[in-house]
Amino acid sequence: MQSSHAASAVAAVFDEPNLIADAGLVPVVRLAERAGLPGLTEDALRITGVGNSAGANPSAKVMSLVAAMCAGADSIDDADLLRHGAMPVAFAGVRAPSTLGTFLRSFTHGHGLQLHADRHAGAEGRRAQHQGHERTNQGARD
Repeated sequence: MQSSHAASAVAAVFDEPNLIADAGLVPVVRLAERAGLPGLTEDALRITGVGNSAGANPSAKVMSLVAAMCAGADSIDDADLLRHGAMPVAFAGVRAPSTLGTFLRSFTHGHGLQLHADRHAGAEGRRAQHQGHERTNQGARD
């Protein structure tokens, strides 16, 4: 396949102020919010003892990272795609790549253990809740 026009004869211009390159992020971010990811982050993650503001508002930073990765970002600098076009109209609180980098660099092994323990606690809670539903359903059938 090759272009059928000379490069100088074609110009691509995006002059629509409401253009969103990754409009599929809207339902993904809403799903993460409804599933409680921001609250879980606030409850589970404590970044203290850093001289900068890396630990401030971790839920907004985690949501920015999740959205950027869902949109194809594979580096901290790629997270800047969330700030282009009309993305700021669709999403509030998007953090700059430099802020996200500072946040990620503040993590220690202990933070990884915190998140791992919380993940297992959440899985145990879901398992217990599921077993409770099974018992309720069995009682209704008897």
